[in-house]
Amino acid sequence: MLLTTDSDRVRVLTMNRPEALNAFNSALYDAVTDGLHAAADDPGVAVVVLTGAGRAYSAGADLVDMARGTEGAVRETPRHGFNGFLDALMDFPKPLFMAVNGLAVGIGATMLGYADLVFMSTAARIRCPFTSLGLAPEASSSLTFPRLMGRQNAAWVLLSSEWFSAAECREMGLAWRVCEPDELMPVTLEYARKLAALPISSLKETKKLISDALREHIVEVREKENAALARGLGGPANREALLAFKEKRAPDFTRLPPGW
Repeated sequence: MLLTTDSDRVRVLTMNRPEALNAFNSALYDAVTDGLHAAADDPGVAVVVLTGAGRAYSAGADLVDMARGTEGAVRETPRHGFNGFLDALMDFPKPLFMAVNGLAVGIGATMLGYADLVFMSTAARIRCPFTSLGLAPEASSSLTFPRLMGRQNAAWVLLSSEWFSAAECREMGLAWRVCEPDELMPVTLEYARKLAALPISSLKETKKLISDALREHIVEVREKENAALARGLGGPANREALLAFKEKRAPDFTRLPPGW
């Protein structure tokens, strides 16, 4: 579920669910969260790189798993889950790089707001499909995205549910570097090793100064987003979106009750 490799005080965490495009189910949330906790506690790790196996970085939440939940099916109780995963990203004390190797959808895209540096392959694309699912943004992206991209860019990314290329992400400020696919990890690791050669104590203190001013605001915004998610999850628009996904058709939101 999660591959771990170490070199020169750099730990690479690779989400390894390629058959599902690294979509997040309970097991993957737990695996990545455990990986981040272990790297945070390891005194031999200075920098962490998070990437994905196969042709996707992460296709976001596992919609099949989500659909089972709305139908009342019994699911395994996660140890960390979505919120625990976001806590691990927010509180990670060392430089965190994200190397986006392919498709990044939903949480696969919004998690980029927690990275210190984002590297993207030219083959990568992102999509925040929340409005097309009858939902609202997640992972404090309604705060982090405007800060990274500016309000209007973030508004279009979060409202439109459209795809955006790696080049567009770099132009808007979501990505720091864009590389050819076979250069993504070499370039990412080159920069990671530069930081990893520096004192871990200084890296942690510097990141803390950069991050702490926003931490309380991130938590507040996430609580509001979770409340908005709860209002939409299982509602008429969300049910139609999930049913359309299962039936492999485009959703039809024009016949929903007024206001939906």
